[in-house]
Amino acid sequence: MELTLLGTGTPEGLPRPGCPCAACAVSVGPLARAATSLLVDGALLLDLTPGAVLAGARAGHSLAGVRQVLLTHPHDGPPVELPPGLPTAGRVPDGRELAVISGHRVRAVPMDAPGTGYEVVGPDGSRLLYLPPGGAPAGTDGTMAERPYDMVLADVLGRPEALARLRASGAAGPTTDVIAVHLDHDVPPGRELQRRCAAAGARAVPDGATVTVGEYHAVPDLPRRTLVLGGARSGKSVEAERRLEGFPEVVYAATSGSRDGDAEWAARVGLHRERRPASWRTVETCDLVPMLAEGGPPLLVDCLALWLTDAMDRAGAWDDAVWEAGGRERLRERTAELVAAVRATRRTVVAVSNEVGSGVVPATASGRRFRDELGRLNAAVAAECEHVLLVVAGQALVLKD
Repeated sequence: MELTLLGTGTPEGLPRPGCPCAACAVSVGPLARAATSLLVDGALLLDLTPGAVLAGARAGHSLAGVRQVLLTHPHDGPPVELPPGLPTAGRVPDGRELAVISGHRVRAVPMDAPGTGYEVVGPDGSRLLYLPPGGAPAGTDGTMAERPYDMVLADVLGRPEALARLRASGAAGPTTDVIAVHLDHDVPPGRELQRRCAAAGARAVPDGATVTVGEYHAVPDLPRRTLVLGGARSGKSVEAERRLEGFPEVVYAATSGSRDGDAEWAARVGLHRERRPASWRTVETCDLVPMLAEGGPPLLVDCLALWLTDAMDRAGAWDDAVWEAGGRERLRERTAELVAAVRATRRTVVAVSNEVGSGVVPATASGRRFRDELGRLNAAVAAECEHVLLVVAGQALVLKD
């Protein structure tokens, strides 16, 4: 099947009309995106949007051969006029199948939000799945998991758990070409958009692009080991979670533990838990070496600074006398074990740590000791990671790629 993306944005388009935000301000020219609309083999139109005929002409395609027009979601605002010669637009009831005269077979996939997804099987047997904006499959039945789709077009950045569900069921696999559509102004266009898509194992294409379903496209692999650095409230944990939110069965290693009687700390921990996908499993532990050694799903460690706090507690490294009498060696042995485990691990790991040393010098010897040891630990772990990011004011800067 040949697929032309007449638009790849949200129903409001990008830039949004009248929106003063920074993303909309730079979404001009080739970075502008019309509402998502797909033309399949010149015969099937998925989502009718204003200007579809003109968009098709710009992409070098006429809509004169369209035999079926299907809608995926309720269209707010003024009704879209049907261009002359096109069949009446409609939606297929959930679970129903439709045979198009062009030889395509379409099945309506139920969503967990208002809208309908469509599975399209071409005359050549290739399969694609198109999901509406903000939609995820309500279930992954046996038909979907029969074999991975050749292509999935979905709201990857707005509903990453939709992609996680498809991967968990086998409906999306390593060879599935995942294209992000319904792109909004929440993510700045350009490099940041491409980076976010790549982290989810997806890609973004410009309006008017024509792609072949089943054709191989190299997408940057998710690095096996990633270190995310940042200061307090920099957004480092959010950035780390984004890198895995499109994948199922993530293990979240929380090194924070619990602090009895500390309501403010409990509130912090609660916010982190609420932000994580429900499919993730949380393990509260600082015993990271065995977790890195064993196989399993992706591992998110948050954070190494708290792991070091625990390690210094166990080594008695806060006390000056104990530090000089063997505490330094015990701590270095423990950090060396962790770094070696990071080097040897075969599972995907995203670790979070605080970047320290750029501010006020701690007033105590133990505070300076912690700062120095965390700097050494960060440097050692970064040396073993394929990818290192520094998050400043919510903006991710690539230090190593």
